[in-house]
Amino acid sequence: MAPQSRYAVTLPGPVGGHGAAKVVVVQLVHDDVLHPAGPVWGDIDGLWRMRIDGEAATVLRAPSEYEGRQLCLHAVPLP
Repeated sequence: MAPQSRYAVTLPGPVGGHGAAKVVVVQLVHDDVLHPAGPVWGDIDGLWRMRIDGEAATVLRAPSEYEGRQLCLHAVPLP
């Protein structure tokens, strides 16, 4: 079965903050350099790269404000 082409991924807010969650839409990209073992999804700006398994997104590359944080995020398939 082919992988889902688009997902909405919920991002955490700042540590200790109480703001609304942000959502980034990612699409299937061909990025063998980051993860040669399987599909990779990324946002349109190229800031995020992640692997998605079921409803869990594991971050491979993130913007600097998320660097150093262990991120396993919720992913929802989009049509």
